[in-house]
Amino acid sequence: MVRDDAGRARPVESGSAPAASSHGWARLLGASAAGWLLVGVGLGLGLPRLADGAVTASTVLGLGALVAGVGLLALAARLLLRATRGWARLVLVPWLAVLLIATYSLSIALAAALPRHPALDAGPPAELGAEEVAMVAADGVVLAGWLVPSRNGAAVVVRHGSGSTRADTLAHAAVLADAGYGVLITDARGHGTSGGRGMDLGWYGDADIAAAVDLLVSRPDVDPGRIAVLGLSMGGEEAIGAAATDDRIRAVVAEGATGRTAADKAWLSEEYGLAGVVQEQIDRITYGLTDLLSPASPPAALADAVAYSAPTSLLLIAAGEAADEALVAERLRASAPDRTEVWVVPGAGHVAGLSTDPPAWSGHVLGFLASELGASDSR
Repeated sequence: MVRDDAGRARPVESGSAPAASSHGWARLLGASAAGWLLVGVGLGLGLPRLADGAVTASTVLGLGALVAGVGLLALAARLLLRATRGWARLVLVPWLAVLLIATYSLSIALAAALPRHPALDAGPPAELGAEEVAMVAADGVVLAGWLVPSRNGAAVVVRHGSGSTRADTLAHAAVLADAGYGVLITDARGHGTSGGRGMDLGWYGDADIAAAVDLLVSRPDVDPGRIAVLGLSMGGEEAIGAAATDDRIRAVVAEGATGRTAADKAWLSEEYGLAGVVQEQIDRITYGLTDLLSPASPPAALADAVAYSAPTSLLLIAAGEAADEALVAERLRASAPDRTEVWVVPGAGHVAGLSTDPPAWSGHVLGFLASELGASDSR
């Protein structure tokens, strides 16, 4: 039995359900929206900081948001079930799908736009003869790095991936330094001891790398016409982007570069059909939210950056165990086939080319740099 507006009882027809009041629907929508927001914050901000192993205020707040958000979504699901009967309850399926997509996109956007600040717990590597240096980006952010002087007149800026620091690129820097190259190993802004706000899609890469090149061209041991950039993952994408905006960069080595904007994912539908179409649309939402949350502006698509980077030459290194990396590298090569090489490292995981096959990695990278920078081994 239900009651009408006058308070009189009346029977409920078989198979029907009481109409949800506007207040009930408002509660449902409010619980869904608040739950989505809190779960997104918990997954995007709380869990990444928990991975650091240190319990901080932001970690506690993030995990608290996650728990509260899950509770609100459970409440919303209960309200939806109470408001529907029979086949009408199938609305739970699209409701859940929308929430999952929205939560995924928000959590990724928050993690990228408001990343944790990875700490640097090491000093300049004495074995490389490195010294601590500082650079100032065009927007005033002070960046930190280690500099190994050049012995052959050429120099390479080395960029790490997201969630790491310059210390994670020391093995790569050692290969370059042993061959006589000057090496500037940098912390991206918001990473290590660099200042500024981090951005884990590398949207500040152009400005950061330009500051590093400024430092190199000011040094007497470096020929301004013999500068390259080597980047891993996010750093590789930054290196490709920087080459399109800074004609002082003569060569780029990018390992594990796949994409940092929605435009970089436009190939998914061609390769994976309907699943690719769905992923492309999710990426549009994700990168759109990231743009709203970050003061950084989305950079050019990687394929456009390769095309605009002439006459810079590029060596794209892909992991043999990550199929998408080789697919992306070949598509990027198509933008400038006369200036772009692709090397797929058999058996390697993401940015693990050097650790998987040190002699082959050193041979490919040093051979490419010697060809493009005209530098010889001065050991």
